[in-house]
Amino acid sequence: MSNEPAELSALEQAALVRSGEMSARELVEASLARIERVNPRLNAFVTLCAELALAEAERVGPGDPRPFCGVPLGLKDLLSATAGVPTSEGSRGFGDWVAEHDSAHVRRLREAGAIVVGKTNTPELGLRPVTENDRFGPTRNPWQTALQAGGSSGGSAAAVASGMVALADGSDLGGSLRIPASCCGVVALKPSRGLVSMGPDYGDWAAGIPTDGVLSRTVLDSATALDAIAGYEPGDRYYIPPPPTPFADAALRPPERVLVRVARSAPLDVPIDADPAAARDRAAAALTDLGHEVEEGAPDWGDESFPAAWELFCTGAIQHLVRVLERTHGREVDPEALEPATRAWAIDSTPVSLVDYLEAAESLWAFARRVMRSWPPESVLLTPTLTRLPAPVGGIKSQSGVSDDAVRFSGLVRLWNVTGQPAISLPLHETADGVPVGVQLIGPPGRDDLVLALAAQLEASVGWAPRLVAGIAA
Repeated sequence: MSNEPAELSALEQAALVRSGEMSARELVEASLARIERVNPRLNAFVTLCAELALAEAERVGPGDPRPFCGVPLGLKDLLSATAGVPTSEGSRGFGDWVAEHDSAHVRRLREAGAIVVGKTNTPELGLRPVTENDRFGPTRNPWQTALQAGGSSGGSAAAVASGMVALADGSDLGGSLRIPASCCGVVALKPSRGLVSMGPDYGDWAAGIPTDGVLSRTVLDSATALDAIAGYEPGDRYYIPPPPTPFADAALRPPERVLVRVARSAPLDVPIDADPAAARDRAAAALTDLGHEVEEGAPDWGDESFPAAWELFCTGAIQHLVRVLERTHGREVDPEALEPATRAWAIDSTPVSLVDYLEAAESLWAFARRVMRSWPPESVLLTPTLTRLPAPVGGIKSQSGVSDDAVRFSGLVRLWNVTGQPAISLPLHETADGVPVGVQLIGPPGRDDLVLALAAQLEASVGWAPRLVAGIAA
C-alpha cells in the first residue's frame, strides 16, 4: 500500500489512521494541500472549511473502528444541509444557506468517520449534464482539462479522480452521479429508490426520482459508503430495508452465475459513439469469461411518449424546487441573479398545473411498469454509461428545458431514476488519448448488493485501474 494519501482509496486512507501510521489531522492536511495545488486547474471545490475539518480531525485517534475514520470528504454544493458550511446551489439567486444541521446522508457519513473538507461545484440548481455555472465557472476534466467533467456532480467526480479526496457525495435526478463518473473515470452507484433518505429537509420532491450517493475510486468504497448512508429516517415517503448482509460484504464476494443482457442500442435510437460501445463490448466479453450467462437484449424501453413526459415532469419539479429552496434558504429567489436559462426554465416558463404534472408522472410510472414486466428475474443489464464522450468546456450551451445534448448524455441513465433501479457506472475503458469511458450495470429494484457484487468482480477482472492522474493534463 502506498503511503501517499492521494493515491489511496478511502478505506486505505482510513486504515492508515486506524493503525496510527498517519493521524487524521495529517490526512486532512494532505487533502487540503493537494486541493491548494490542483484545484486552481480544475475548479472542483468552490468552498473549503479547513478549520472545521482540522478541528474534527483532532477528535479521531488510532484504533478508531469506523470505516472512514479521518477520511476527507467532499460534498456537492446542492441541496444538502451541512452544519456550519454554506450551500449555494451553484447560484447567486438564493443566498448561501448555512444550516445548523446535516442532511441525513451527510450525518451518516460523518458518523462513519468521514470529515467534510468543503463543497464541490455543480451547475446552477443541478440543471445541466455539465458542471459549468456563472458564479464559480466550469469544472474541468482531470484527464484533459479542455474537456468538461460531466454533471451535475462534476465537482465531486473531478475531486475524486484528481486525488483531492477519495470520497465525495453527489446526487442523481437523471444521471447526475453516473454521467460525471464516466467522464472522470471514477465509480458511482445510483442507489435503489428508498434506500437513502432525503430527510430531514425534503419529503417528496420530484416523487422520489432523485437520490443521493457517493463517488469513489473503487467499488468497495462505494459499497461501504452505501452501508453508511442507507436506512430509514422518520417520516420518509419511500423506504426499502438494506439487505441482511452489508453491501461491503457483497462487494467482496463474487456473485453466482448471473444472467447479463447486453444492450446494443439506446432507447429511441439515440446513437452510441465508438468508444462507449467498445467499453460495453469489453465488459460483456469479461463477464462471459467470468462464467456469467451473457446474451444480447434490452427491456421494453422504446416509448415515444417518454421524452415529452420527462420534460413536463422535470419542469414541474424544477418549478417546485424554487419553492423548496426559498423555504430552506429562508429568502425569496432573486430572478435577476439567476442564469438566463435557469430563469427561463424555473421562473418564467408557464406554471405546470398539478393535473398536468401528475399526468406526466403517470406516463413515467406506466413506462416503469412496462420496463419491469420485460425484465428477467434476478438479471442485470449492461450498457455504456453514456452514448458519447465528454464535450469541450463550453461546448454544451445552456438552455431552458431538456436539451438535445442533455438527452445524448442521459439517454441510458435517466430511465433508472424513473424505474427506481440500482445502477452503477465504473471505468473499464479509455480512449486512445486517455479519456476514461464508463460502463453501466443495472439490477432489479432493491438488488444493490447484486449490482455491487458484479461490478466488483468486473473491476477486479478488467477494471480501468483507479490510478491517480499523474499530472493534470493540459
